Amino acid sequence: MPKLRGEAFWRETLRSAHYVVAPMVDQSELAWRLLSRRHGAQLCYTPMLHAQVFLRDANYRRENLYDEACPEDRPLIVQFCANDPEVFVQAALLAQDYCDAIDLNLGCPQMIAKRGHYGAFLQEEWDLLQRMILLANEKLSVPITCKIRIFPDIDKTVKYAQMLEKAGCQLLTVHGRTKEQKGPLAGVASWEHIQAVRKAVNIPVFANGNIQCLSDVQECIRKTGVHGVMSAEGNLHNPALFEGRNPLVWEMAEEYLEIVRKYPCPLSYVRAHLFKLWHHTLQVYQQLREELAKVKTLDGIVDVNRELKLRCQVPRWALIFQNCIACTWWEYTKKTDCNSMLQEEIANQKEGEKPKEGLPFFHWICQPYIRPGPKERCRENGDSGMEKGAWGKRALEEEEDGNSELLSKNKQKKKLRNPNKSFDPSLKQTSLKRGGIVAIEISIAAKYAKCDQCGNPKRAYGMWLLVVGHGLLFKTKYEKSLSWQHSQRGIQTPEISQRGDAEVGETAVLKEAGDSTG
Repeated sequence: MPKLRGEAFWRETLRSAHYVVAPMVDQSELAWRLLSRRHGAQLCYTPMLHAQVFLRDANYRRENLYDEACPEDRPLIVQFCANDPEVFVQAALLAQDYCDAIDLNLGCPQMIAKRGHYGAFLQEEWDLLQRMILLANEKLSVPITCKIRIFPDIDKTVKYAQMLEKAGCQLLTVHGRTKEQKGPLAGVASWEHIQAVRKAVNIPVFANGNIQCLSDVQECIRKTGVHGVMSAEGNLHNPALFEGRNPLVWEMAEEYLEIVRKYPCPLSYVRAHLFKLWHHTLQVYQQLREELAKVKTLDGIVDVNRELKLRCQVPRWALIFQNCIACTWWEYTKKTDCNSMLQEEIANQKEGEKPKEGLPFFHWICQPYIRPGPKERCRENGDSGMEKGAWGKRALEEEEDGNSELLSKNKQKKKLRNPNKSFDPSLKQTSLKRGGIVAIEISIAAKYAKCDQCGNPKRAYGMWLLVVGHGLLFKTKYEKSLSWQHSQRGIQTPEISQRGDAEVGETAVLKEAGDSTG
């Protein structure tokens, strides 16, 4: 059967998919894809796979693709990151029988992509990208697609898309942000760039960015003319986004956990999904956040979900019961299904009954999370300004007393593991290297301190700790032997060089200080 291309590929193989779940590292695993498909998603991508690792590691292939083969999980596109044409094609050949297309990631803006030289950091290397896509288009039995980020300039973005189409790309996903727009600096995606690309190419185009609900999907298709819309964070916070529903958070969690029992995945993936689903509720019930972070089994996560459900339901029962005068509380709880009543309450929510948290719905309802910008994040952390360009960092003075409420999350975890640990800045050690002799300055009268080179505890004499050993020869052997000989005789080291003289002089002074203390 000949390989389908362009519009024919989108209509027949992808079944004219309009609603697409994005590739998300450690987040778009099989269980989550199946949950999303149950609630309106028509096409899913695997998480980004590293082509070189996929090629050399059979366990990596099995865990990330082969063991996840499922008839319900189609159509499916496998995404790779790569920067070598041969490696990319060889990895794709191993994956093509398990998917409907191979996607080349040209949109990842993270630092790991910069270090690995892939993703959005290849967008200036057009010759390399042409060779990769041409070779893949020639060798693979399935179409090749690309996911890109835009350039600030619309014309350059359009030329970039046209180059990929000419090389053999059969479908293009355009994320309407530049590679610099990420995290707190993400900002708003540019649909104007996406619209310009759609008009300039003859292959199907998917849009990505600014998608938080079904109305955003419809508006994006109307404004840009794209074939489909891809969602990442919107889908993570509400898997029923493409259905146009806002279900209860524990309902989605229960359904997802049932799928995970059938199609297991690492517990870290499950925990990460529930942190997203329960984001707004965990702002209210902080203790549940800690319990979810500590739990070690799937059954434990089920228990946390049950506890969250109980905590959210009891206040709503009480609120609904206040308006119910036709029956007693006991009769009401026996005769009424709580979830259906809550859904009815949401549907009949009046303008004057908005949630107190400033959200469009109550916190136990699946809804979008709007990522705060840098200024908003500073205000949330209680910072009046930005010192030295560091947003939201606490002043060191706040942590001097070791109060866990003022410590960062990482320091709180360390404190939990070691209750005696202190984060007082005055207890910190500063290391200085002087001509090959490592000296650690002790700001308090300590009996022991750690060596800067090996970490072993050494005896501290007064204000300085000398560590000369560990086989680290910072001087030449000749200089070192002369220094040792003259120190044994108790005379000053003769001048070898200006640098050697200074170094030996410091050694003698420090040795005398140690002898007087000892």
